Amino acid sequence: MSLLRSAALSTGRSGSFASCRSVDGSHAPGGRSTWPRQVWTSVPGRLAALAIALGSAGAGQAAGQATDWTLQVRDAAGAPVPNAAVAVELKGQPVRPATGAAATLAQRDRQFQPQLLVVQTGTAVNFPNFDTVRHHVYSFSPTKKFELKLYSGTPAEPVVFDKPGVAQLGCNIHDRMSAHIVVVDTPLFGITDAKGEVTLNLPPGEHRLRLWATRMGNAAPSAQPLVVAAGAASVLKVELKD
Repeated sequence: MSLLRSAALSTGRSGSFASCRSVDGSHAPGGRSTWPRQVWTSVPGRLAALAIALGSAGAGQAAGQATDWTLQVRDAAGAPVPNAAVAVELKGQPVRPATGAAATLAQRDRQFQPQLLVVQTGTAVNFPNFDTVRHHVYSFSPTKKFELKLYSGTPAEPVVFDKPGVAQLGCNIHDRMSAHIVVVDTPLFGITDAKGEVTLNLPPGEHRLRLWATRMGNAAPSAQPLVVAAGAASVLKVELKD
C-alpha cells in the first residue's frame, strides 16, 4: 500500500478529518482529551505535506548522489603510479575516527603482507606472525611509535593508529622486511592497481585528495583539491606531486 493511500484510509468514514490523536500517540475516549493536547490535521493538508516531504527528499538525494569514480594517478611524466595510497576527504564532512575498525598486516615468508596498508584513523591493526621464526616488529615514525618484541603467533593486543600520517615498519631481526601504513582521516580510500587506477564512491562537490607513494618515504600524503562533477560517473585524472 502506498504512503498516500495509507494516509487517506486512516481518516475513517468521514474522509474529512484525521482521527483525534494525542501527541504521545494515544487516542482519547470520545475523541476528547485535556492532556496531552490534541492535534487535528485535515487530510488534504496531510497529503500535501507528505508530497512536499517526499519531493524534497528525492531532490536532495539526486543532488548529492554518490557514484563510482575511477581515479587515474599519474606522475609528472604522465606514467601510471601503481600501488599508491589514495584518499578523499569530503568537504563539510566532520573528521571522526573509525569505530570498531580493524585491519591486518601479517608476516609470512619473512615479509610483511601487504607491504602497503591504508587505514582510517582509529583503526586497530593486528600483526599475526605466520612464520616458524619469531619477528620483532617496530615503528619509530612520529605517526605511530610502537614495538612488538620477539613473538610468534598473534600478539594479544592490536596496535591502534590514532592519528593521520605515514608509519614505516621494520623487523629488528630481519632488516630486509619493510612496510608502510598510511593513516587517513576518511573512510574513502584505496590503493591503485597496476594501471595506476582506483575506484571510489564519491558525491559531487569540491573535496580534498590525498596521495602517497613509496618513493615519498615517511613524508605525509600530498594534498590537492578534487572537484567531482554532478551527473554520470567517469574518470578523474590526477597527478602525484611528490
